[in-house]
Amino acid sequence: MTISNGVTWFEIGTERPDEAERFYGDLFGWSFTEEGAGGATYRTTGAGGSEGIGGAIRGTGGTGPNYAIFYVQVADVAATCRRAEAAGGKVLVPRKQNDNGLSFAHLLDPAGNHVGVFTPPPAG
Repeated sequence: MTISNGVTWFEIGTERPDEAERFYGDLFGWSFTEEGAGGATYRTTGAGGSEGIGGAIRGTGGTGPNYAIFYVQVADVAATCRRAEAAGGKVLVPRKQNDNGLSFAHLLDPAGNHVGVFTPPPAG
């Protein structure tokens, strides 16, 4: 089953990832797996298991503000960016693609709220 335009991921950015992991682990019982590379921390969680969506804690290393963002899975990130701008929003982080083919962008809605969109890597 392909999910289209569903909220399927969240990310919490913080300069204190150990503290965030401990907080969400204690609060909700979430466990995390380190998947970062090159000295960057990216700790993923299944969050609520089959009842919730997955997500991650990203260590910002003090290079940016703390944030919490949800991601909507879409069929085409570039087209979604164009629709966001036409609807009065802004593209905060233009479309990027990681090494495994996942494509993503960050948007701002007209009220200034941050939202992410992504297309998963091709099945292979």
